[in-house]
Order: sequence, then C-alpha cells, then structure tokens
Amino acid sequence: MKVICKILVFFFFILSLLSFAENTYAIVDPLLVPNNKFGVHILFSSELNEARSLVNSSGGDWGYVTIPIQAIDKNLEKWQRFMIEAEKLHIIPIIRIATENYYFNTRIWAKPNEADILDFANFLDSLDWPTKNRYVVIFNEVNRADEWGGDVNPREYAEILQYAVKVFKSKNQDFFIISAGLDNASSSVAKQSMDEYKFMTQMNDAVPGIFSQIDALASHSYPNPGFSQPPWVGSPKSINSFQYEKGLAEELSGKNLPIFITETGWSLESVNESTIASYYTEAFQSVWNDKNIIAVTPFLLRASGRPFAQFSLINDLGSPTLVAKAIGKMQKIKGNPVLNDMRIKIDIAKDQKNLIPKKNFLVDPPSKNDSFIRLETVKTILKWLLKP
Repeated sequence: MKVICKILVFFFFILSLLSFAENTYAIVDPLLVPNNKFGVHILFSSELNEARSLVNSSGGDWGYVTIPIQAIDKNLEKWQRFMIEAEKLHIIPIIRIATENYYFNTRIWAKPNEADILDFANFLDSLDWPTKNRYVVIFNEVNRADEWGGDVNPREYAEILQYAVKVFKSKNQDFFIISAGLDNASSSVAKQSMDEYKFMTQMNDAVPGIFSQIDALASHSYPNPGFSQPPWVGSPKSINSFQYEKGLAEELSGKNLPIFITETGWSLESVNESTIASYYTEAFQSVWNDKNIIAVTPFLLRASGRPFAQFSLINDLGSPTLVAKAIGKMQKIKGNPVLNDMRIKIDIAKDQKNLIPKKNFLVDPPSKNDSFIRLETVKTILKWLLKP
C-alpha cells in the first residue's frame, strides 16, 4: 500500500509539472471588475487623445476605442506606439482586423483566407498590450457581399472564425475573440446581402457550435431603418438589436455571450444634432445599460470624408458636436481592468531604441534556474520513492 501511495504521489507530481509548463494565460471576465463601457470608434491611431477626452470624461477611466487594422498596415513601430499610448491614456483597445479593398473595385473588400488569419495572429501577438485581455474582432459586416469579396457566404465566415479562434488562442490565451458585427439593416438579397439572423443560423449549420467557441459578439446596433429611429423603438433592426443577436447565439450554442457594440449612431442627414444628443442620453440610460454589454463605441469620432460625415462626433472645424458634448457630460465610472503583467514600461521620449519589443512566435523556453529547480525536485522525489 505504501508503494502504491508513493507511485500516486509521483504521478500527480509529474502532471503538475506538465501543467506548469503549459501556457497559463487566459482571458478574464471584464464584468467582474469595475468597467467603464463608454467608448468610441476611431479610424486612425493618432486619434487616441481626442478619444480619451470623450470616453474618460465626467469621472470615467479606462474607456474603450474600436479601431480597424488592415492587412497592409502591419507596422510594428506604429502599432506598438499605439499600445503604449493607450496604456498611458488609460484606453482599452478593441482591434478589428480587416483585409483591403480590391485594386480595381475599391467598393469591395477582399475575402480573407487562413494565411491572413495566421499573419494577423503573429503580428498582434508580437505587440505588448496594455490590458490582459486582447480584444480582437474578426472582420466586419460579413453578411454583406461588399465586405466579403463580392459574395455572401456564412459557411466560409464560420470556418474562418473557427480557425481564428484556434490560431489566436494557440499564440496566446489572452486573445479575446469577438465575432464580426453584422449589418442589422440588411435583408436577404441574392448576391448582395443576407438578413443577419439567417446568416447566424447558417453559420451554425455549417459549423455546429460556432458561437460556443468565441468569447463575445460584436453588434452594430444602429437605429434602423434609416439610422433615424428613436431609442425607445425596439425591434431586431434597432439599437437593441444586440438583444436579438445575443438571444439567437445563446439558443444556438447554449452560451451566454457578452456584447461589444462596436458601431452605432444616428445620421445627421436624418435627425438634427440636438435630437441625436438626447437620443444618446436616453440610449445609455435605458437600452445600453444592459448588464451584458462590455463596451459601446459609437461610429465615428472623426470622419475622413463622405459618407461617414453624417456620423462624425467632431465637426469639420475640429470641434466637438453637440452629440459629443452630450456623451462627454454623461456620468461614467472608473474602470479597473486587469492589466497586462508583462506590459512594457517605456518612456517614448527617452527610450526610442527599445520601442519595439523583441519577441519570437515560439513558446519561450524555461530559464536555467527553472530547469535546475525542477531537476533538483525530481531528484528528491525519486530518492523518496526508492527509499525502502
């Protein structure tokens, strides 16, 4: 009996060594800590400071920004500066990966493949992030043909999304994978678009349980039709479309998924500015106060031109609109996200040469000290086992 007990102890000891050697990173639930859900969608990394004045105003801290990164924009120095600045300004980044427009038809975004996913995973894993959770949205409005290589294909997107989960998580378990926000206004029109709920259902038909594999849903909860409906209008195409999306995902997967509203907003071409300001106030108080929402990042902080000017929170003169001022005045809380323990501590002005972290894409080997300690421990256990 004594020998059997010793063997069992040794067995569990070996298991503990193996588990210790594995990557122990994992996402954390952002709703278990104080969370400032206010955010804004930006297009350029240089807009962080303007975003901070909006999302961290009126008592707020650690608000969010959603920002796209295109396949042709993988500049390590640029994006590491962005991460450093985000940490400095207490901004939580939500990175939306994107391909690029076709050269001869700029209205259509190229369809991604597995190589694109692998490349993005390697690149984003090479950056030091400000928070432990690394929020990544896998593409955009994929229920529209112009966002998916001129085609609408829920099976292809489900397969790419599944592959993204596997690849990003294999690089680092801190990656928090969010499905693409879908166009909540689209109806099913052959070779043009598909109703988002039909699209989600066909995704699950193609890859059963796909919504149980991701960490959250992105939602484009626009006030449709026409980007003009009041916030108290509730429908599958309104600003509370996230509730219908979440309900369907849970029905298909059994998983209670949190929500990131990465795009929303009223059009200045349909509703006057002061009314939009009041709509946002009402929306945050009575619709987007849902406990399952992690972030709301209205589209758009600053438009680079038409057609986005109708949503811009900064006017052509560079001043905040009445809408931006209303959002800025809303009472917020001080977020307290779990920070990245390995986050870099670099003073941009003093240490330019170490701006880009030196990393490889392989698991770092154990240090000599770790190996020595483990070896000595194994020796001790073996002596104990062999002792009569």
